[in-house]
Amino acid sequence: MTAAAPTPDSGPPLQTLSRGIRMLEVLADAGEPLTIAETAARLGLHRSIVYRLLRTLEEHGLVVRDAAGAIQLGPRMATLARSVSHDLQSAALPQLTAVANELSMTAFLAVLDRHDVVTLVSVEPARAHATVAQKPGTRHPLASGAPGIAIQSALTEAQWSALPEEHPRQEAAETRARGYATSHDEVIPGLASVAVPLALPRQPVAALAVVYVANGRDPESIGARLLAAASAVAASLR
Repeated sequence: MTAAAPTPDSGPPLQTLSRGIRMLEVLADAGEPLTIAETAARLGLHRSIVYRLLRTLEEHGLVVRDAAGAIQLGPRMATLARSVSHDLQSAALPQLTAVANELSMTAFLAVLDRHDVVTLVSVEPARAHATVAQKPGTRHPLASGAPGIAIQSALTEAQWSALPEEHPRQEAAETRARGYATSHDEVIPGLASVAVPLALPRQPVAALAVVYVANGRDPESIGARLLAAASAVAASLR
């Protein structure tokens, strides 16, 4: 009896490609340039392997090195990022700008990426003495933070089945009832967040959110403003 021929999807993942992608993720999470030794340590790889990965990623403009030889993401990554859910980003940007300036808070759009919530685009208020930075590419677990709770509240049973290790928080049901989620000190100590779900056809499950220094602001009024922004985004994409 002969073994069945492997299907195109049955083989193991390409190790070099996986390592290169993981290197990009490590650089994105670091938020600052890393030396080859630091990158190798975080990847658990020998420096010679990291150097070979680096050369390939450099050729494609995905990473660059500064004068000291430290590695960081390259400008090509920004071009690729702008292409991710381009219509959703374009529709959300004017609404995020309005929310940020009206509430004097950093407003952002986040989407579900496997088990994480990733910021696609953010806007800081134009006239604020101090704001909280929320850089595009920032990620945190689906299980934490107001954007994660908001996204959980919009997931269907089929989408949950694709996340067997994840479990909905009780706050997700509360979010479905009142329309917005809140969190405090979950992702970054001292910061609060309010978020609303944004589930649209042909778009990743997303959330519109604000993040700010916890100061007693009324989350209900913030949630109402975000719901209005989400409604405007949905209308513009119909």
